[in-house]
Amino acid sequence: MAVAARSLGGLDDDVTLPQYRALVVLAVHGDQQVGQLAEALDVHPSTMTRMCDRLVRKGLVTRRRSAGSRRATTVSLSPAGQAVVDAVVTARRREIRRIVRRIPADARTAAVEALTAFADAAGEELTSGSELGWS
Repeated sequence: MAVAARSLGGLDDDVTLPQYRALVVLAVHGDQQVGQLAEALDVHPSTMTRMCDRLVRKGLVTRRRSAGSRRATTVSLSPAGQAVVDAVVTARRREIRRIVRRIPADARTAAVEALTAFADAAGEELTSGSELGWS
């Protein structure tokens, strides 16, 4: 959690960890209806609607009515939202590389394997150690 918080802390935008999680879901899975996004984040749809309102005001997502249903709303990651995700991923990789380098060389391989297994178990989308900067 500390690495995630530090990665977000360097942003000019005021983005909370839950808001960042929503941006990541959109970056990984593409456009989502508000209900799908709420389910993915395990929050109530009304909470997700309010979060989307804030993300729209910040210019990080766009929202449009779905063509098939006037009641359904689709949320998309904006270029500014993608830039936030990219900046946080870059900062997080840099921080993780710094931490891994401090692990004694004879324990590093086991640590990287454990971190990779942890990411897999958590459902992390980028799970190879090299993709995460854990080499």
